[in-house]
Amino acid sequence: MTIKKIETTEEHQAALARIELLWDAEPNTPEYEELETLSALVDAYEDANFPMV
Repeated sequence: MTIKKIETTEEHQAALARIELLWDAEPNTPEYEELETLSALVDAYEDANFPMV
């Protein structure tokens, strides 16, 4: 998966699916870094598109 800003519902769903696959990644591995980055991107997308009132 190319890591970039999440802008569509499809990208959001793909990122969530990838996070699920990476969930048990060991710290200090490329997979863990990908998990952390994707989590931050998903968080930003959800904050922008599903604000809590």
